[in-house]
Amino acid sequence: MWLNLLDSLRILIVAVAFYVGYSIGFAESGYDAVAQLHFMIPVVIVAIAGISGLEGLLFGDKAAAIKGYEQGSNYQRQSAIALLSYAVVAVLVWALEWGLVAELTIFFAFIFFFFFSGVNHGIDAIRRRNYAWQNINRPVIVLLLIAGMIYPVLMAIRTLP
Repeated sequence: MWLNLLDSLRILIVAVAFYVGYSIGFAESGYDAVAQLHFMIPVVIVAIAGISGLEGLLFGDKAAAIKGYEQGSNYQRQSAIALLSYAVVAVLVWALEWGLVAELTIFFAFIFFFFFSGVNHGIDAIRRRNYAWQNINRPVIVLLLIAGMIYPVLMAIRTLP
């Protein structure tokens, strides 16, 4: 039950981040991609990586079982800690106002991991016929996330000197 709640919470927070982020971006007379990303990047990373990291540390065996993965491995804990590091660094970059380049840096590192995580889940679904919800939805969700972030990221990059 808790894992389903966390899964739903991740998706809900990201959906709200997109709504609010795009509202911020288009709030002024002109489009402000930097303001949009300044809000969206930490929220999206904390929602996905932070919640996933906590899930892995607190409910690791149950989460692995639901996904059809091996349970109780040290690698599993290490992955959870790595996910939490993305969330912590995203919040740190935001709180210390390190700016667009730092925000994009943590976002690109996160999206690189998340993209290949989606590939890994998709391959697992095909090779082992592991049709667990997380295996079949991860590739789709990561592509939707990338599609929704392409425009603001490209527009923000245009503002860099």
